[in-house]
Amino acid sequence: MAGLTSSTIGRKYAMALSAMFLLIFLIMHLSVNLLSVFGEEGPFNAASYFMGYNPAVQFLMQPILIFAVFFHFIMGFVLEMKNAKARPVKYNVNNGAANSSWVSRNMIISGAVILAFLALHMYDFWFHEMTYKYVPGDGDSTDLVRFWGELHEKFANPIRVGFYVVAFVLLGLHLAHGFQSSFQSVGARHPKYTPVIKAFGKWYSILIPAGFIFIAIFHYVTQ
Repeated sequence: MAGLTSSTIGRKYAMALSAMFLLIFLIMHLSVNLLSVFGEEGPFNAASYFMGYNPAVQFLMQPILIFAVFFHFIMGFVLEMKNAKARPVKYNVNNGAANSSWVSRNMIISGAVILAFLALHMYDFWFHEMTYKYVPGDGDSTDLVRFWGELHEKFANPIRVGFYVVAFVLLGLHLAHGFQSSFQSVGARHPKYTPVIKAFGKWYSILIPAGFIFIAIFHYVTQ
């Protein structure tokens, strides 16, 4: 890992690999959460219980996920600082909009907001879940139907829902550039396949955030 992150190219490669892992996780996370729209008696509780109590998920996949999230954002900030240090004197004329999109020039901003959102999201769900399961006397591990109610209750507050919506919009903008960029960083460039990657990335960056926004709004309007 030290050798992989010791150079700019290595850091970009490592960041791209962590991004691809997170892209897969988002699909899985959305798939489970979409089950919540089928109601309290639907499959969401069973799926959540499996994800919350399966040893492989809890003690293998969850630590890898947490590491990947922090590693990805740390690498992003490191690369941003390295780029800024490499160019201490700004150009006299810099028409960034003519050469790149606003999203690509401000990935660090959208990333910082998404990181703040993740802190809230972990406070809302992950810390609560860890307390429920591991603090003596705080919860009942045999309660198989609590997950839907906990999720539904979180989205009763319109301010929280609004913040979630804004965060997912920024996530979409972040993905719009990051999806294609991650493939380019690992050398996946080909006249035949690059347009397919770009098209898939475009739809991914729309559908994934839209799905999470739909879930938040659904639970708010069905209180």
